[in-house]
Amino acid sequence: MIKKELSDAEISESISEMWYPLNDEQREYLVQNFTIQKYKKNETIYCEGETPTHLMCLLNGKVKIYKDGVGGRSQIIRMIKPVEYFGYRAFFAKENFVTAASAFEPSTICMIPMTAIMKLLSENNKLAMFFIRQLSVDLGIADERTVNLTQKHIRGRLAESLLFLKDSYGLEEDQSTLSIYLSREDLANLSNMTTSNAIRTLSNFAAERLITIDGRKIKIIDEEKLKKISKIG
Repeated sequence: MIKKELSDAEISESISEMWYPLNDEQREYLVQNFTIQKYKKNETIYCEGETPTHLMCLLNGKVKIYKDGVGGRSQIIRMIKPVEYFGYRAFFAKENFVTAASAFEPSTICMIPMTAIMKLLSENNKLAMFFIRQLSVDLGIADERTVNLTQKHIRGRLAESLLFLKDSYGLEEDQSTLSIYLSREDLANLSNMTTSNAIRTLSNFAAERLITIDGRKIKIIDEEKLKKISKIG
């Protein structure tokens, strides 16, 4: 790991939500205790079964949280975008990681030892409330996602995934092309379907002029129709 050497302004911009509740002494303690780790595309960040030791904050890049399932199939649980925190739930639960994480593209992550986090939590109630809110939001998202992935039909699941990627990572300069390029397998894993079903449904969406496809690039043509398909499931 490389020791982070940034100004207070740069640090606060990167981890602002956690930074603001701290007093000057606590901020200085945080500065002295966190490091930066850079990951290459597809590089593993942590593995299922490992013991959690750090709170992680994605500064730039994209990270996927996933779990291997039956028959070797992976299920993408979450896609992390800057600036989001991850990797800490298992520590609070006093268990090992039940998922794995890898860099979807070259990524930079702020790593804060959980021992440092626990010290700050014992001193600052507002920081404790920050983590309660974070965990509550994550639980709500997980609950909604569980229902959507189990009750919606294939078309609804894929439409929802495309809209989720747009909302999470935005669009390129043409204001139509998703600014994240997923393989068909990753898109299938995100949508809880087989790769063949993802390919077939994408082709159907393209034939209906809802999207256009150029390799891994997907351009959204009719967002309102995708929203309707996602809503009706």
